[in-house]
Amino acid sequence: MTRRWLVTGCSSGLGRALAAAAADAGDTVVVTARRPADLDELVRSRPDRLLPVALDVRDGAQCEAAVAHAVERLGGLDVLVNNAGNGVFGAVEEVTDGELRDQLETLVVGPWRLAGLVLPLMRAQGGGHILNVSSLAGRMAFPGLAAYVTGKYALEGMTQALAAEAAPFGVRVTALEPAGYATRYGTSLADAAGRSPLYAPFTDPMRGLLGSMVEGPTVGRPEDFARLVLRIVAEPGPLPVRIPVGPGSQDFVAAVQVAAAEELAAARALLDAGPA
Repeated sequence: MTRRWLVTGCSSGLGRALAAAAADAGDTVVVTARRPADLDELVRSRPDRLLPVALDVRDGAQCEAAVAHAVERLGGLDVLVNNAGNGVFGAVEEVTDGELRDQLETLVVGPWRLAGLVLPLMRAQGGGHILNVSSLAGRMAFPGLAAYVTGKYALEGMTQALAAEAAPFGVRVTALEPAGYATRYGTSLADAAGRSPLYAPFTDPMRGLLGSMVEGPTVGRPEDFARLVLRIVAEPGPLPVRIPVGPGSQDFVAAVQVAAAEELAAARALLDAGPA
């Protein structure tokens, strides 16, 4: 079975690897990036399977045009992958309103908008699959990533609600929660404009950790992520709404669940104790 994809954020990293893998599997992919020139080499390698489109997911008109292009060229869409992302590094006090809005436009509003645009198509054809690329930061907060964590938590909430809403129409919705993959994410984080030396001792170690995610046994390869996504999309049976992927991801989520149980127990003990 061949599929028609739209993947955002294909200029590098996970999106680029996924687009290549889907094309190599015989599918057709609308590949997108803010700067279409960044897609030239990828498209030249698979010209019959990859269709480049300029797309900044913060731009509503470009989102509409990308989906319209997919319908015009492919006749519809079977899979939408909301992968485009960016990151601003800073504590809550350091991040400006504008920086937060920009982060949420990319991580939440863009995926929300694209899901709304493709759902009528998928309903009409009797099925489809929307995958939102979240993060382990959608399960647990990290110092210095306040805005990014906020976006990923919101994306996961949207995914869970959408999964329940779309299921009656045969549309599957999945949140993928990658662990560390070699995507140069840590080196591409933009510093918040209001960075203060007061927070540096508490946030800089996290920045250093992110910058070290380049290679090694604990760092996943984008090609491995792509193979997992193809396997998930091809799975005929029911799927979990949230799927941790990558080295150590499931152990991480298990530890988060233990910590949540301990926190709940502490809260219960506090409230059960009554007034002092």
